Amino acid sequence: MFSHPNYIALSSIVHKEIQRYTRIWVQTLLPSSITMTLYFVIFGSLIGERIGTMDGYSYMEFIVPGLIMMSVITNSYSNVVSSFFSSKFQRSIEEMMVAPVPNIIILLGYVAGGVSRGILTGTIVTIVALFFIDIEISNPWIVILVVILTSLMFSLAGFVNAVFAKSFDDISIVPTFILTPLTYLGGVFYSISLLPEFWQKVSMANPVLYMVNAFRYGFLGSSDINIWLAISLIIFFIISLSGFAMYLLNKGIGLRS
Repeated sequence: MFSHPNYIALSSIVHKEIQRYTRIWVQTLLPSSITMTLYFVIFGSLIGERIGTMDGYSYMEFIVPGLIMMSVITNSYSNVVSSFFSSKFQRSIEEMMVAPVPNIIILLGYVAGGVSRGILTGTIVTIVALFFIDIEISNPWIVILVVILTSLMFSLAGFVNAVFAKSFDDISIVPTFILTPLTYLGGVFYSISLLPEFWQKVSMANPVLYMVNAFRYGFLGSSDINIWLAISLIIFFIISLSGFAMYLLNKGIGLRS
């Protein structure tokens, strides 16, 4: 699979994807840092002082991992969905489909671009957070593993969305009506232990909850969710989305007119 021609194809797609979002960094990277700065100021500094502690940590310490994860999720997803749909819209994807490039290389190239943007944005938000709080990481390996797996999962989800999208409006439906609610209700700003028992069980159906809590465990060493269950679920979603994305590419669904 990774013969020299395929390696050139993969590196070309990845380079194109990275160059795409770094060239317009004011639109792709800067907004996340500004938005998260506002979250830190409003929720962390102003409201957080009134809330006090959450699970034994200051409110700022509690929400920082969730806000970093929020930026990783949204940027990984949006990078792939917008880039791949643009390729469909401009019909440049048809050139890739007829070229002697395996579909797995095409998928890996776009997903790698989404992962790189997600990790880069998460790093920027982490640097911004250092201006508000001293960050101590309890388990750096868990932090690295979860951020890579999460950005990989949502890059794949963005790819699937782009395949089915028929207009630019379609690529905003999922982030607006599904991704954003799941993220805000995924334990970023609160511990699910505060919820009534019924709503705690409902929250367990939210996949974002597992990612946020696994990431928070890497920072603070505590979590509302079993860490290995969370990681196992993320891996399950990655395998499922990878298989589905490859099926769509091999069948040409949504790609050939």
